[in-house]
Amino acid sequence: MDFGLSFSFPFQDDEWVKKVVLTAVISLIPLIGQIALIGWLVELTRRVIRGDAEPLPDWADFGGILMLGLKIFAIGFVYALPLMFIAIPMAIVDALVDYESAAALYSIVTMCFSCFALIYGLALAFFFPAAVGELAATDNFGAAINPTNIFAHVRAAPTAYLLAFLGTIVTGFLAGFGIILCFVGIIFTTVYAYAVQGHLYGQAYLEATNA
Repeated sequence: MDFGLSFSFPFQDDEWVKKVVLTAVISLIPLIGQIALIGWLVELTRRVIRGDAEPLPDWADFGGILMLGLKIFAIGFVYALPLMFIAIPMAIVDALVDYESAAALYSIVTMCFSCFALIYGLALAFFFPAAVGELAATDNFGAAINPTNIFAHVRAAPTAYLLAFLGTIVTGFLAGFGIILCFVGIIFTTVYAYAVQGHLYGQAYLEATNA
């Protein structure tokens, strides 16, 4: 797995400026733009898996990319359900229970939930690239939400998915650097971060399937 290539490959595309600018502009569309941006990441992952020479996607198939975004959004929602099942009852209890009469118990419960949410969130961030790769490669929604299938991919190439996880964290910081250039800067650094992540996810999926 070539970790460094994921950070440099966008600039090897002859039309990278056009593609990045167009992607940044589309991402500004309320709601639809964010879903389309996620779909663009999945399409990029698909092209890496396919072995395309220039995996940076254009927007010739806007509808197809948007559909990929909707699917990956739904997959993320499914994986986030355990947190919701706990958070909603806690919110109800918080509204009904007298905090002063049960302060100690409520603090313990809140602390336990916070620890669970942190651990589950980190685990989700580690395993989710495998779900993205599965959807990109097969376009099979059921396979992408199947935990057994996802665990199998990560077990086949744990180092690759660890690098994908670390790359996601690093690009998150890189995206934040766009704040220095005000609002316009963060748009472009976010697109770049998504491009790097998509490339890493594609490489990790190839490592797992080859293993």
